Amino acid sequence: MSTQAWDETRVRDLHDDLVSLYEPVDRVAEHGADPTAEPGEGVRQLVTTILSQNVADANTSRAAAALFDRYDDFAAIEAADHGELAETIRVAGLADQKAARIQRALAAVREETGGAYSLAFLDAMPTDDAKDWLTAIKGVGPKTASVVLNFHFGKPTMAVDTHVERVSKRFGLVSESASNQAAHDALDELVPDELIYPLHVLLIRHGRTHCSARGADCDNPVCAAYCDCEFCA
Repeated sequence: MSTQAWDETRVRDLHDDLVSLYEPVDRVAEHGADPTAEPGEGVRQLVTTILSQNVADANTSRAAAALFDRYDDFAAIEAADHGELAETIRVAGLADQKAARIQRALAAVREETGGAYSLAFLDAMPTDDAKDWLTAIKGVGPKTASVVLNFHFGKPTMAVDTHVERVSKRFGLVSESASNQAAHDALDELVPDELIYPLHVLLIRHGRTHCSARGADCDNPVCAAYCDCEFCA
């Protein structure tokens, strides 16, 4: 257990210790996301990330496959009957809400670009401005925006899901009382740009392996060095 303050050096140490406990992160192997890909392909990332909200990865993949098999292009998805679209993606859960979010997002992209379904314009924006543009779309929160911007464009913003937030709070990286938005802001400020993606993946691995929501297996060197939670006390 540790109560040391966090700084860049300690964050780098945490990253290295997590790599030792698990393995180095291969960006493309983890998510199939390539920040060198064409920026316009980010629309597919946005749609898939909306599908992934509050659902297991396997169901996200099934819903995405059904969606892109049924509709020929993004224009067809935007113009689809809402009920038909919701039924197509039902395996992802919250189907009515997600269908509306996807269609709103596609409309916002089309209107911004004058008719194209491309997020290329985000690539030239400062990260905060790009995040503000995405989160102005109803149903696109800070995590969804950060996934698109970091996974697809390689922009330095941490996607804070439930695992990342839980482990970060138990390690004292962010305040226990911090909102999800505050956790995003704190980690973006603290984590070096080049470690944002790998640390995101490593914190998820740790959350799934040793630091679950219902308890923690603290018998590992990372928890011994960094964890301040009640389970490791």
